[in-house]
Amino acid sequence: MSAAAPTWDPAQYLRHAGHRARPFTDLLARVPELPGDPPRIADLGCGPGNVTALLAERWSTARITGYDNSPEMLDKAHVDHEGPTPGGGRLDFAHADVRTWAPSEPCDLIVSNATLQWVAGHAGRFADWVAALKPSGTFAFQVPGNFDAPSHRLMRDLARRYGVADTLRHADAVLAPEAYLERLTALGCTADVWETTYVHLLQGEDPVLDWVKGTGLRPVLTALADDPEARDGFLAEYRAALREAYPAGQHGTPFPFRRLFAVARKDG
Repeated sequence: MSAAAPTWDPAQYLRHAGHRARPFTDLLARVPELPGDPPRIADLGCGPGNVTALLAERWSTARITGYDNSPEMLDKAHVDHEGPTPGGGRLDFAHADVRTWAPSEPCDLIVSNATLQWVAGHAGRFADWVAALKPSGTFAFQVPGNFDAPSHRLMRDLARRYGVADTLRHADAVLAPEAYLERLTALGCTADVWETTYVHLLQGEDPVLDWVKGTGLRPVLTALADDPEARDGFLAEYRAALREAYPAGQHGTPFPFRRLFAVARKDG
């Protein structure tokens, strides 16, 4: 079965919005002040726009555009977040493919939250994006680093059995922290690269399955959409395996999640 672009469900994604937003706020906390006034900001892979809106809280006068290739996500972002911001800035959203996107004007900040793992060879785009920054502008991103965790190993094992393993090739896209540091410094940036493992305490029945239904499992669900029997069989086996791998405790289900961060300030 050939891989296809996953279909996204904003409502499912936002079910864990608080946990998902925290890495973005931690990333922004390390971004230095921007050179432009008002600053020009691009958010690559904005999803439903809920974290893109946080950029306007940090830089109240900024002109911000969130880019995504999911019509479903963009529809949600347009309705919920687009328009003037309280500080006098502007928040817009537009369709774009990160594999080919290039800014139409110099940017003060290019940021990406949990998106680049979907783009094989994304580090090859860094040179174009850094070149598009103003002097002392910043490129910052965060990607999952948990592809060896039980949630993903079990998913890949089942995907092979159900003939949809090719949908999960994004697991190989994330580089080692040292590789990102080397690439960014070689482009004339002062770079800060680090890792954090969050231990999310999830609530509800089968919360880890509920989490991955909004993100990592989307390609599998898309590939099996026309075969309800196979889809339901996959979910039943995956649910049972996740319950064993992530047992519920007295106060919820602990879900360790490693993430990789990079903040690169262009020298000049």
